[in-house]
Amino acid sequence: MGILTTKDGTQIYYKDWGAGQPVVFCHGWPLNSDSWESQMMFLAANGYRCVAHDRRGHGRSGQPWNGNDMDTYADDLSELIEKLDLKGVFLIGFSAGGGEVARYVGRHGTKRLARIALIGAVPPFRLKTASNPEGEPIEKFDKSRAGSTADRSQFYKDIASGPFFGANRPGAKVSQGTIDSFWLQGMQAGAKNTYDCIKAFSETDFTEDLKKIDVPTLIIHGDDDQIVPIESTSRRTAKLVKNATLKVYAGAPHGLAYTHKDQLNADLLAFLGT
Repeated sequence: MGILTTKDGTQIYYKDWGAGQPVVFCHGWPLNSDSWESQMMFLAANGYRCVAHDRRGHGRSGQPWNGNDMDTYADDLSELIEKLDLKGVFLIGFSAGGGEVARYVGRHGTKRLARIALIGAVPPFRLKTASNPEGEPIEKFDKSRAGSTADRSQFYKDIASGPFFGANRPGAKVSQGTIDSFWLQGMQAGAKNTYDCIKAFSETDFTEDLKKIDVPTLIIHGDDDQIVPIESTSRRTAKLVKNATLKVYAGAPHGLAYTHKDQLNADLLAFLGT
């Protein structure tokens, strides 16, 4: 493990496993770097250096009152990449972490990047507005904020045991351990930080950031994603990003890094090697 102290004094926890070309992971809400353990174990065992941090306010990182926004998340990521002097990076973002990746490119460019993967990611813009009619209504995100303040612990349990892993679908086989892992990671995060992050991932427009991506990009999304619907996100992103390849996992839920880990690992390894 390592600790980065950012310019505003926030401590960012990160893991640094293996050796080789660097692969950097950005996790989803309200999770932390532990959510990438299957991918990190697999890619590190196949000759890659795997780095994953706990976003500020999440996991073992500091819980500042301010800075819980995509610009700051992207700047924290940049500081970590600079601190470790990583070059030729394969940058991977899941869900809200996909927004972090897009905003990183928008603010810091691709000079240190070789490839990008966006998995069940929130770009280009989730909120329904007059100029973004394909987005989702603010009421959906207000409901998440209400759940976060009313009973955060139960709210996370309901997400994990329901739509996140597709456990509410007929015939679903999601272990209690997987559900518990989501809850535990969520409860490690700060209440204020996860509350603010809802606004960050839902009300940030990443359209112009995506247009700046000029490295090969793999987009992966489940077509039964009940958390981040594919039609308003990855299908649109694939049209905005040059050199993008969209892979749709049939029947896959949002949490496919768990439920479809073998398929995802194989696709990431293949993409790295091309």
